[in-house]
Amino acid sequence: MDSQGWDDRYAASELVWGAAPNRWVVRELTGRTPGHALDLATGEGRNAIWLAAQGWEVTGLDFSAVALERAERLTAELPDEVADRLTWRHGDARTHEAPTVGYDLVLVAYLQLPAADRRAALHRAAEALAPGGTLLVIGHDLSNLTEGVGGPQDPAVLLTPRDVLADLAPYGLHTVRAERVRREVDTEPGHRGGATGSATGAATGVAIDALVRLERGAA
Repeated sequence: MDSQGWDDRYAASELVWGAAPNRWVVRELTGRTPGHALDLATGEGRNAIWLAAQGWEVTGLDFSAVALERAERLTAELPDEVADRLTWRHGDARTHEAPTVGYDLVLVAYLQLPAADRRAALHRAAEALAPGGTLLVIGHDLSNLTEGVGGPQDPAVLLTPRDVLADLAPYGLHTVRAERVRREVDTEPGHRGGATGSATGAATGVAIDALVRLERGAA
């Protein structure tokens, strides 16, 4: 889907992915010393906003102008000390310019692209990483197509931990974690496809994600 397609999708509903941060972002990053973070394909900014609330200085980048407008509106509702830590940039995760000074954290969450585009985005992510920095990649795993619920139904845009490690092999990053993780889903926006109904009427099921956390060696 191109930027216009995403503009249309974001414009069609409020908070496509909800306001709460992704659970794996919270699990992996809670308690870490804040620094400068880059959230690639930030969407409406839910993960960037959570990071800012933890003390991070965050740049959220997305190629959907509509998503960024919504992120700006959410920022206006935040306490000043959190809002001041957020910067929103319009740009493409595959082609954005790496900073001259790198980020302590680069987050790539659910950027589902064909292999060549995914590789380009992950290379940009690695190039933006400062010495000692962390790169966290989360996405819908290929096995979710047959074993999980929700998410894209096109195998060309799904990924595995092995795919991510292969894409980033040229950068010599240290692997902290590379695994498939199971995520219970009920009424999470955008993740209801294929789920079954519970006794309360909420959609329930399990989605399978790929999670890879890497670190760049200190200078």
